[in-house]
Amino acid sequence: MPSYIDLFAGCGGLSLGLKNAGWTGLFAIEKNKDAFNTFEYNLLDNHSHFEWPEWLPKTNHDIYEVLKRYRNELIKLNGKVDLVVGGPPCQGFSLAGKRNEEDKRNELVDAYIKFVEIVKPKMVFFENVHGFTIPFDEDKIPFSVIVKRKLSDLGYKLVDQVVDVSKLGVPQKRKRFILVGSLNNDVSDFFDLLFKNSEAFLNNKGLKRTVTIDEAISDLLKKNGVYKSKDYKNFEFGMYGKHTSNYEKYMSKNGGIYPDSHRFANHKKETIDLFEYLGSLSNDVIRMSPKKDQSGRLRKRSVTILKSGVICGTVTSIPDDYIHYSEPRIMTVREMARIQSFPDDFKFFGKYTTGGLERRKDVPRYTQIANAVPPLFAEQVGITLKTAL
Repeated sequence: MPSYIDLFAGCGGLSLGLKNAGWTGLFAIEKNKDAFNTFEYNLLDNHSHFEWPEWLPKTNHDIYEVLKRYRNELIKLNGKVDLVVGGPPCQGFSLAGKRNEEDKRNELVDAYIKFVEIVKPKMVFFENVHGFTIPFDEDKIPFSVIVKRKLSDLGYKLVDQVVDVSKLGVPQKRKRFILVGSLNNDVSDFFDLLFKNSEAFLNNKGLKRTVTIDEAISDLLKKNGVYKSKDYKNFEFGMYGKHTSNYEKYMSKNGGIYPDSHRFANHKKETIDLFEYLGSLSNDVIRMSPKKDQSGRLRKRSVTILKSGVICGTVTSIPDDYIHYSEPRIMTVREMARIQSFPDDFKFFGKYTTGGLERRKDVPRYTQIANAVPPLFAEQVGITLKTAL
């Protein structure tokens, strides 16, 4: 099987997709401990997917430290790896938040390039937010152009496109900049092949190309029933209800008796009342801000009220950016994971969420999911990359 290395691996969405597509992982680099714990449980302990080298400890790593401490070992891999994949942290580029050209995380793009320069894989795959293609100022060059120049200088033939994964069976309008490169092969038809093969890929799994929010998570409603957990005594956890779509059946087939990480928020009565009020304002999806809220009760910057029959927007690391389509609450970690196309047997570890200054360093479960590459999309990428290889 072809081999790959996963940089900025997060909780493992990209690696899970590549595993399902028939790739063999060599190792992965992820800095955050909680994200790596999730990655380790699902892709190392349970599936033994990686042929991890003895010289690299199986733990979370900073990519700069790996480049410095294990440079000689990386040099020995030169030309022997089929693929290097990665999506450097995107917060500084994202159009969904405050774009910040000075965000230190933006510099991790250079670490990706440096790693590729040393290892020189046969192919590269790079993923980032749509904002990566948009300059911070009119007189500046987009980071996407800079990356393409640097990879081209290393000898890679490149093709790129902004892809909306909702057109590939993922129940989420999520636009991402995708860049594919090869040293020896022509990859100019990569995206044509990706979309051409998608229909057969989804049909084989009994899935549709377009999946709405209710088709993705209607079996996870709170009204299906709740139970208490000894680990989180002050919270209620949800049970499975009747599956109403093939997508729900496919994602939950190995989920066990109870869905993992399906913990409901403890909303105050006034919050529930507010959510019910906002949900009654329109039969369509609306994005509400304090300026638009005539009741004066909404305090946060903005919130989107979802509705059944529509595709969810891009999930974010902030749980209360969305209100559930049929119940007055935010969505659970498991519901967010479903929208990202993580199967129910993929378990998450660490805090559920965090706030304030802790957001700068913590990567709780909601954030792990929001930062991930949707596995269903990644699997289709992996199949197409194998064809190109």
